Amino acid sequence: MLTRCGATFCLLACVLSSAHAQDHLPDGKGQATVQRVCTQCHEINVVIGTRRTAEGWRRVVTDMVARGAQGTPEELNTVTEYLAAHFGKMNPNGAATAREPSAAPSTTTPRLPPNEQRVHIPTKDQWPSYGYDPGGTRYSPLTQIAPNNVSHLERAWTFHLGMPGSEATPVVIDSVMYTTASDGIYAIESETGRLIWKYPSKSVARRGLAYWPGDSATHARIFCGVERGKLAAIDALTGKPAYGFGEEGFVDLKQGVAEGQFANSPFFLQSPPTIYKNIVITGGDNNEPAPTRGAYGDVRGWDAHTGKLLWTFHTVPRKGEPGNDTWPTNGWQNRSGTNVWGLITVDVKRGLVFLPIGAPTYDMYGSDRHGNGLYGNSLVALDAATGKVKWFQQLVHHDLWDYDVAAPPALIDIVRDGKTIPAVAQITKMGMLFLFDRTNGTPIFGMEERKVPSSHVPGEQSSPTQPFPLKPEPLARMTFNKSDLYSLTPEHAAFCKNLFEQNHMFTEGPFTPMPVDDNALTFPSTLGGGNWGGVSYNPRLGFVFVNVMNLGQWGHMRKKTNPATGEVTYERTAPVGGQYARFWDPDNHIPCTNPPFGELIAVNVNTGAIAWRVPLGTMEELERLGVHNTGTLNLGGSIATASDLTFIGATKDSRLHAFNSQTGKELWSTIIDAPAYTVPITYQGRDGRQYIAVVAGGGGYWGSPSSTSVIAFALPPGAFSARSQPR
Repeated sequence: MLTRCGATFCLLACVLSSAHAQDHLPDGKGQATVQRVCTQCHEINVVIGTRRTAEGWRRVVTDMVARGAQGTPEELNTVTEYLAAHFGKMNPNGAATAREPSAAPSTTTPRLPPNEQRVHIPTKDQWPSYGYDPGGTRYSPLTQIAPNNVSHLERAWTFHLGMPGSEATPVVIDSVMYTTASDGIYAIESETGRLIWKYPSKSVARRGLAYWPGDSATHARIFCGVERGKLAAIDALTGKPAYGFGEEGFVDLKQGVAEGQFANSPFFLQSPPTIYKNIVITGGDNNEPAPTRGAYGDVRGWDAHTGKLLWTFHTVPRKGEPGNDTWPTNGWQNRSGTNVWGLITVDVKRGLVFLPIGAPTYDMYGSDRHGNGLYGNSLVALDAATGKVKWFQQLVHHDLWDYDVAAPPALIDIVRDGKTIPAVAQITKMGMLFLFDRTNGTPIFGMEERKVPSSHVPGEQSSPTQPFPLKPEPLARMTFNKSDLYSLTPEHAAFCKNLFEQNHMFTEGPFTPMPVDDNALTFPSTLGGGNWGGVSYNPRLGFVFVNVMNLGQWGHMRKKTNPATGEVTYERTAPVGGQYARFWDPDNHIPCTNPPFGELIAVNVNTGAIAWRVPLGTMEELERLGVHNTGTLNLGGSIATASDLTFIGATKDSRLHAFNSQTGKELWSTIIDAPAYTVPITYQGRDGRQYIAVVAGGGGYWGSPSSTSVIAFALPPGAFSARSQPR
């Protein structure tokens, strides 16, 4: 028997229920041994939904021995052989790839020290993190789905989450897909869409989770934001809170950032944390629009084993810290916003973590925060082990337009003059793509401060200049003339002309601040340009793929008096749309400029030039009127593959698209259950098929339909070569 402390201790692999083991365990050599020693801890459906190679099962058994399990070499070898034979990975013909392990797992495998740091190197057939790799390139080496067969993709399976509206990007490890909806965390068999386990919770992070592989002292874990501002650690195999992490598997993220009079301030984790070795790095959402005072937006590193706080980076520098002088006296205290509600990336080799930091509150009026207000609207590089600043670049000074930086900084390589430069690409809501040397923050193609319009709102002191990269050129519309008003169909053209003229709109170019009198129009809107969906990267082509919107924002500033104190401030508003008024018809969400409304763009990062740009998606209302190739509103992002395909959902028209990465030609699109306001993934299953999967949550934006669907596509069996290998 395998025992620990005198009680039966089941192997992690043998997650079987004693009440049902005999009914579900296949007949064969070792069945009795497995049934005898592995029927105490978990339910049978977990092991049935788990497929591993013989070597993978051997490592699992060895791992459990290292945790304290005991048994004879013969027992351990029998358990390993049985699991490999009956729950092994499949080859493309559907046969098990299990082979006999060369030796029984050692019963004397030493534990690794609890604080040992590990780096998870993904195998090529997985999708192990939000951005595929820690640097967020979203580039898969898989090639089975190629330009010559992508049009044959068919729906392989659909899984329904418990609640609609998810924006999650799943991860796939060892044929298990992990994803989130607002009602829980899910583990799904990646080849069939069958549920393995669900951890029910409330207010679960809408954009997904992070996987940590563990070590011989700790099981693999899922880290994710959940209700009441907590970070959950969930055992990746069992779906239960991880013993030994924080308090019964949870850490309160509000500790240290929302205390005293601000204890009830909102703070929650809507995007996945990032893993660096054995450190879980979290940002958080502390409510940017208002009030101006509340929880801090600090970024922190936590011990993945214990939940102990290891380091804190103050996104608003405290008194005596560098950058505090960019705030007025006491203007930094309890300043809300200035957070990382988007996604963080890591350069594992160099030990750097990259933060896209949002705007300080209130992000449309700044009379109480004169100055540039570091580290608001900045890209910041930290030492991933200590949280110390290595370099930063502020991309918007004194934000008045809700132009927070949110997209994951993509870690790419740029070749110039025969030299390879480790770089970071940051797309912004302004539609500008910034390219920096990621070792020191130097702009690759240069950057300059340009004069922008000034604010005349009482109490406001806008920045006289804003930073612009010299290359590439802005990717989204930043300027507008009256001749740019929509003109393709009479009814919508009349609406837009009246909207513009009756509200006395004017523009002074990029970064036009909202006035007190009349209404200003500026591009892009608070939705971008680019947004949190970020970019993908094809290293062979040297292309970064960016999806943008060409949509404006408009309005004016309204005087507001505090009845208790008499304090006068200003807030943005508009006759139609309030503080988030956009330059469109709010009834159908068709923009009031001529198309394209949404685009997919390839930038050659080695030259800074645009390689191609094409409309992304369609406007169904205009299609019916004979107006084609308009592009559409979009939120989410793309992925790239080694077969030179770029996949993206993101569009309002509820479609998943595939483009030729070299030319921008759309090769395939299909209607899905709702818009996929997220990033798709690709992986190879144990059946040898390459899958494209996406969460089609919809809802939340533009009156879109909502859905609970997770959808996977693959080529029909026999329509691909079993010899297809990752590049």
